[in-house]
Amino acid sequence: MSEPPPRRPTWRERRRARAERRTSERAAATTDAPAEPHVDAEGHLHDGPPRIIEAHPGPHIATPPVRPGCPDGHGAGEPDALSVMTLNVAHGRGARLHQTFLRRRTIEAHLTAIASVLGREAPDLVALQEADGPCLWSGGFDHVDWLAREGGFGWHVRGSHVQGRRLDYGTALLSRLRPADPLAITFRPSPPTPTKGFVVATVEHGGHTIDVVSVHLDFSRSRVRRRQVAELAEALQARDHLRVVMGDLNCDWKERGGTLRTLSDALGVEPHAPDAHEGFGTYRGKARLDWVLTSPTLSVKDYRVLPDVVSDHRAVVARLGLPGG
Repeated sequence: MSEPPPRRPTWRERRRARAERRTSERAAATTDAPAEPHVDAEGHLHDGPPRIIEAHPGPHIATPPVRPGCPDGHGAGEPDALSVMTLNVAHGRGARLHQTFLRRRTIEAHLTAIASVLGREAPDLVALQEADGPCLWSGGFDHVDWLAREGGFGWHVRGSHVQGRRLDYGTALLSRLRPADPLAITFRPSPPTPTKGFVVATVEHGGHTIDVVSVHLDFSRSRVRRRQVAELAEALQARDHLRVVMGDLNCDWKERGGTLRTLSDALGVEPHAPDAHEGFGTYRGKARLDWVLTSPTLSVKDYRVLPDVVSDHRAVVARLGLPGG
């Protein structure tokens, strides 16, 4: 069967991709040696970019540090259940088209709105996409650390998939349970769109070991998304635990390329109500692009798309019952 024609990006998506590509090129042109340890404007110590442990023409693999967040962050809410959330935070720009020309206080106001939602919903684990570290185009501070502290999460892990002196963003996890064995994978380059990737970490809860993934797939081409799913599956092959895979997958269940079905089969995870659309739209409240997929033995007790407009994506919240619970 021939490859179906790719979805034509909208003018907004093309304009956004061009802006990010130009920023990436400028960042690459000015990048010298890796950053030395430093204290940022918030007084937080940073020890430079994640240590690269493997680099080849395929995916880039790194071990990002597990960093402390809010010192008063408490543990998981229920002993026999796990509450999770996924949200593309859009670099802290809210519903704006781009973040480059926003002032820091505007970005902080957008992140404050996200932190308010985190506090209200009180999930145990949160997957973030388009989550920025300290870089010039989004206020110059670590958005993930800021959300962890303001949202009351004891720990956070951030993976950088686009990185340079002026640019640093990717996927991240916020957690009330201490994460272990963190891994960040940047998928193979997919020009002309920016590189994507995922971060994974392991948590222990209710006597079970669970791998939690925050992933972001390419927005324009199903064949690129399927290739990225294959890279994700290969990286997780050696981690034989229960799985919760969350993120902005940039496709729905009925996509002709079958990205979600491929991901479900490759990782042994299942989406909740995959054919449902009414009330499940996550991108600007319409397309269902953001998902929570789980191992079959994790029962879905509740699954909601939140109405809060804190990004161009809506947050997805799920309450998962543990095996034997």
